[in-house]
Amino acid sequence: MVGVVLPILPTTPFILVAAFCFARSSTRLNSWFKGTKVYKQVLEGYVTKRSMTLRAKLTILVPVTVLLIIGFALMGCVPVGRLVLAAVWIGHIIYFGFIVKTDKQA
Repeated sequence: MVGVVLPILPTTPFILVAAFCFARSSTRLNSWFKGTKVYKQVLEGYVTKRSMTLRAKLTILVPVTVLLIIGFALMGCVPVGRLVLAAVWIGHIIYFGFIVKTDKQA
């Protein structure tokens, strides 16, 4: 929260450190999360085999695309913002489309 309040310090490194520490803090929470439907359908294949089913990829890409389109539409007067959102979307498409292997088993 320090990075949010102080304008000089960036927020992202603090959030990443907090997420890292939180993920390592509770085995009970970790066990619960690995038992959820979302984890089993979307992330388990990626964690174990570094591959995802086409359905898992679409489960991630469709909501991301919708949210980026909304942001893109709302940034009509901010061309730099639109370029950033377009670059993020293209990055997602490249990563999930060409880098992450598609598991043929579903």
